[in-house]
Amino acid sequence: MIKKRLEQLREKMAAQGIDFYLMPTADFHNSEYVNDYFKVREFFSGFTGSNGTLVVWQEGAALWTDGRYFIQAERELAGSGIELMRMMQEGVPTIAEFLEQNMQEGQTLGFDGRCVSAQSGMEYEKTPREKKISFVYEVDLAEKLWEERPPFPCGQTFVISDQVAGKAIAEKLSQVRAQLRKDKAENLFLAKLDDIMWLYNIRGCDVECNPVALSYTYITMEECYLFIQKNALTKEVETHLKENGVLVKEYDTVWSFLESLEPGQKISLDKRNASFRVCKVLEKQKIIEESSPTELLKAKKNPTELKYIQEIYLKDSVAVTKFIYWVKNAIGKQTITELDAAEYMDNLRREIPEFIDLSFPTISAYGPNAAMMHYEATEESHAVLEPKGMLLVDSGGQYMGGTTDVTRTIVLGEISDEVKKHYTLTAAGMLELTHARWIYGCTGRNLDILARKPLWDMEIDYQCGTGHGIGYILNVHEGPQNVRWRFAPGTKEAVIEEGMVISNEPGVYVAGSHGIRIENIVVAKNDSKNDYGQFMHFETLTYAPIDLEAIQVSLLTPKQREYLNEYHKTVYEKVSPFLNEEEKTWLLNATKEV
Repeated sequence: MIKKRLEQLREKMAAQGIDFYLMPTADFHNSEYVNDYFKVREFFSGFTGSNGTLVVWQEGAALWTDGRYFIQAERELAGSGIELMRMMQEGVPTIAEFLEQNMQEGQTLGFDGRCVSAQSGMEYEKTPREKKISFVYEVDLAEKLWEERPPFPCGQTFVISDQVAGKAIAEKLSQVRAQLRKDKAENLFLAKLDDIMWLYNIRGCDVECNPVALSYTYITMEECYLFIQKNALTKEVETHLKENGVLVKEYDTVWSFLESLEPGQKISLDKRNASFRVCKVLEKQKIIEESSPTELLKAKKNPTELKYIQEIYLKDSVAVTKFIYWVKNAIGKQTITELDAAEYMDNLRREIPEFIDLSFPTISAYGPNAAMMHYEATEESHAVLEPKGMLLVDSGGQYMGGTTDVTRTIVLGEISDEVKKHYTLTAAGMLELTHARWIYGCTGRNLDILARKPLWDMEIDYQCGTGHGIGYILNVHEGPQNVRWRFAPGTKEAVIEEGMVISNEPGVYVAGSHGIRIENIVVAKNDSKNDYGQFMHFETLTYAPIDLEAIQVSLLTPKQREYLNEYHKTVYEKVSPFLNEEEKTWLLNATKEV
């Protein structure tokens, strides 16, 4: 099927004079996760991961993806004729380098400029001028080839009250405009969906598990325009926006609006999160390339947000703890598949009154399947759990009060000494990062080594970052904060600020054998301040037991044992009041001192 689709695509490319055609994983807003309508790369490659770019030419095809998906991509691309390009590995060119090396003089590169970031598009344009490469960036070749393409998304929006948001629209706009003045800009164009939702205290459902609505906004010092599908607005949202002075325009009129602007406008534009087409439309303006003010303001959670987040994380942790108890007691007594386990976890979250949706489709991966970081069990392909090995469950929820994300790898029966070693070192790394103390000004690069060192000492590594930012009733992956030791070209490192919520999730992934991930969520807090500067630390939000059946105590340092025992003592104190007697007795043993 994939080969046939690629043949049809090549025919269409030849008819339109396109030699190389590029398809990223993105919608018109460079979103990480996208609605089914935008899954063009998946349609033509069969690769289902959330990050990947497919390049097709007459003689071949190649797909670039990151370390989270190497195993999955190799499996899903098998037999398609598409070459897997393992990003950031030795000898693997970037997409821009590949195009530079392989495109011939006078050839044409095509892509849908609405789905390629301005930053990436500009990089492709750097292909040596002497080759006289042409660019066609207003063509969506899938439009006619994808006969059963899902409909364009238009879900209903809803309001987040000021009492839950912690800040009204007026206050947020005032902060944004103050930053624009500092940046010597007069206007701001935003295409990043979670930034727009945060700014206007609304949410939508145009992307699975991400409560966002397709939209753009243009902000001047006096006015703000929101381009959104009017069919997505409820009466409550319409009133909310009108009362706050937001001028609502139909979504697809954004292009004529931008084209009508007088030349020379000083517009702040974050080219990481705006499309290449936006950049081209604004070529006559004076673009000020800055990170959007909303990104940092959104990432630093206010006191109201933090209050709700702490409450929600406790309720979510109780659900996770109940799940661990259930699966450990049910294994071997009833038939349980990966899908059954995911559904049980999801249903526990649905019982929480504030529940809105999952924050991403639950990853329930047994045995070797867990080696694929973002594995997804399906009706057609899933494993049955047995009383041996381990089950990795990575899951989270969207609540009126927060967005959660947590991973536990659970022992179901006998495991090898090697697996115990890997699990223990993963837990040690997670605990070391949890107890980090640092001086203000550090980025995630400075802290990443704390989580990796126990594994690096054994010459083991996980091919991904250690942590990512998390939104508030928004995307489960949020910038600018993250924890990683290396960054892709053009990526900005963000200083860790008080109020930033970050995941802490080291792991070990051995193809064909096992996968381990232990993930807690932490929030950055100011600590003492002295002559040396402002010191900071993390406060833990997640409280669910770490499986002691997989802990090889001899591999822990005395300090790490202390960290583990302290954590488990707090888990019991916080979670046990919400459990029944049987669950409470089990948890007491599951959190005993080692």
